[in-house]
Amino acid sequence: MQIFKDRTDAGRQLAEKLLEYKQDNPIVLALPRGGVPVGYEVALRLDAPLDTIVARKIGMPGNPEFGIGAVAPNNVLVFDTETLHSLGLERRGLDPSIKQEKREMERRIVRYKSGEWIKKTPTGTIIMVDDGLATGVTARAACESAKMSYKPKKLIFASPVCARSSLESLKPYADRIVCVSEPENLMAIGEWYENFPQTSDEEVLYYLNKKKSVLKSSE
Repeated sequence: MQIFKDRTDAGRQLAEKLLEYKQDNPIVLALPRGGVPVGYEVALRLDAPLDTIVARKIGMPGNPEFGIGAVAPNNVLVFDTETLHSLGLERRGLDPSIKQEKREMERRIVRYKSGEWIKKTPTGTIIMVDDGLATGVTARAACESAKMSYKPKKLIFASPVCARSSLESLKPYADRIVCVSEPENLMAIGEWYENFPQTSDEEVLYYLNKKKSVLKSSE
């Protein structure tokens, strides 16, 4: 059982598994908020620019942490249809949640200047990073949106911990999926971290600015 000290430790371990892509001059797109500290370590190790792609989970009624759908830029809306069917839920009943998550998505896009950090940067290879893959529905939405926005030649999804049961459904959306740990039973991503505090907006901007400063100093 692979337990990470925190997101920094997880990002460093994940970066070691992605070194082969350094020669591709990739960009790193992190899913905020928790994916940004992880993505920072990956971007640092690969000498890559760091930006965000904002996708929002649509939670199950009564259990918002369990993702049954997700929204992402470019009007991307993804649902776990099997779960919806098994729970007897209909899409129209989720409209209030969808509107709420779209509003939060737009707020974060503006707050983090999402897409601005990699302007005029070639996007041949994109490495998308999150701090964990649970149901995978948010990752699917983010991958679909990134393909529409950047049209990369290669899209890699990478995360320190990935629920094995979700990998198959993500495969059509990414050219490769890279994980440090692939547990059979993943109940909560936080269980795989010794320290797993919430990441704030301020921390997201701190990492984005810090990475930009590192790139400038190396020019």
